[in-house]
Amino acid sequence: MKMRVSAVQYHLHAINSFEQFAQQVEHYVKTAAEFEAEFVLFPEFMTTQLMSIGDERGEALAIQDLPQFTEAYRALFTGLAKQYNMHLIGGTHVITRNDKLYNVAHLFYPDGKVEEQAKLHITPFEVKDWNMAAGEGVRVFHTEKGTIAILTCYDIEFPEIVRMVRAQGADVIFCPSCTDDRQAFYRVRYCCHARAIENQVYVVATGTVGSLPTVDLMRLNYGQAAVITPNDIPFPPRGIMIEGEINNDMIVTADLDVTLLQQVRERGSVTTWRDRRTDLYTDW
Repeated sequence: MKMRVSAVQYHLHAINSFEQFAQQVEHYVKTAAEFEAEFVLFPEFMTTQLMSIGDERGEALAIQDLPQFTEAYRALFTGLAKQYNMHLIGGTHVITRNDKLYNVAHLFYPDGKVEEQAKLHITPFEVKDWNMAAGEGVRVFHTEKGTIAILTCYDIEFPEIVRMVRAQGADVIFCPSCTDDRQAFYRVRYCCHARAIENQVYVVATGTVGSLPTVDLMRLNYGQAAVITPNDIPFPPRGIMIEGEINNDMIVTADLDVTLLQQVRERGSVTTWRDRRTDLYTDW
């Protein structure tokens, strides 16, 4: 089984309306469609761009204002997924549930179905400055092209959670992220490589680029999209199938062959998934 994936290095810049946001999103989706992508990954916190629209005083909106765009956001991505017959991982969007804010990844299916995966591990700044709450459970998602999981940014830094989704059958981990400096970017990136090696899975990652000068905590971004593989003979030596140019507005596209994962799990140079010591530690 193969799937073609695209990852968007989403360019954040000030806008004046939701319509401008929608036009930018559709531009990327149309571009991915030209490459016949079946899955398109957008980055974490991409909808913070909507905060730059501002209020009646001309000041940037607050994080608490983002949920007011949820209905329009979902309608936009649902319509595009159906129109272009593809799976869209719409980055993450901040929603309100039980008077708490959650950073939630959304998966939009071609048939109109929408699934959610809340971010499970919340960074100190998200707690302190945005009062964000942590999601409660991890899921895998079954598609006609295979089983996937969506783990957002900081989540990929916790090996246990990736073990859990692999144990449930996930072959591809989509990792939307948002990082503002090189240290944060490489922390996420190196963990993506580690998780791919440990679990013999593909990791598709991307982040925001550009800047939002009027939006606190989103003034700078440092990002790059990449499709990361296990380090074994069927795959590129550095475990990088493709990567974008850092901080550029662009899309990367690659074909993922799940059959190769199955092969290396059975008879690779190393068989890390098969050889895990579940008598000493559990993954579910």
